[in-house]
Amino acid sequence: MRINTNVASMNARESNANTNVQLSSSLEKLSSGLRINKASDDASGLSIADKLRTQASSIGQGISNANSAVSLTQIADKAMGEESNLIDILKTKLLQAATATTSTAGHDAIAKDVTKLLDQINNIATQTNYNGIQLLQNGSAVGGSTTGTLSFQVGETSSDTISSGGGVRANVSGLGLTALHTFASAGGANLSAANASAQLDELDTALNRLNTWRADFGSTQNQLESATRNMMTQQTNIKAAESVIRDVDYAGESANFNKQNIISQAGTYAMSQANSVQQNVLRLLQ
Repeated sequence: MRINTNVASMNARESNANTNVQLSSSLEKLSSGLRINKASDDASGLSIADKLRTQASSIGQGISNANSAVSLTQIADKAMGEESNLIDILKTKLLQAATATTSTAGHDAIAKDVTKLLDQINNIATQTNYNGIQLLQNGSAVGGSTTGTLSFQVGETSSDTISSGGGVRANVSGLGLTALHTFASAGGANLSAANASAQLDELDTALNRLNTWRADFGSTQNQLESATRNMMTQQTNIKAAESVIRDVDYAGESANFNKQNIISQAGTYAMSQANSVQQNVLRLLQ
């Protein structure tokens, strides 16, 4: 029997130290709610979980971008809807001016109305914006110019974009109503029955052009809403996948903690017994 080196106690101490490490790790997981708190817990799992978290965060920003873009398209749509109403009124005014029953005074009054309505179309085009971004005057030419195309980032990669058609110039010039504005602003004498009749086709063309731009914003909005629904589903599934890897299973970890706690108590008892056994040496010396 040897007392200088208590091998039994050392073995018990080593086992108990290892158990306490496991017990501390289990407590950390239970207190944080995470199975992976440091790279040593699961190096490969941490790498995958971090990539999934970044992906979910990126998609979340894409959802926010898409919702903002929907708001933008709605503003543009409502503004062009009001312009469409004004064009409807303008056509009725020109029809009234084009008939022989309208007096000179009537032509003067109609000319003033037409001028004010056209000015309001210009006002709407100038004032309609989203966060300072012009929506109805972002084109450089009448018709199908691509200048001013709005591109919305709605995904996690550079290619995940949705664009609206460019060339929107929903003002008097862009709608091709400059001649009408010139006639009307010069007074009722210039807005004769013949001139008024000649401008009816221009109003129809302007309405068609406006509806084309409005339809593009509408289809873009539908595309954005569809992308938002898809991204929300993706984000939910990605977060669920990350949770499987990163989050702790409380039922399993609680059972593990109780096991390690019991083993730790048993190890402490074993160390005390190992030290107690060494006391038997004293009997040989008595």
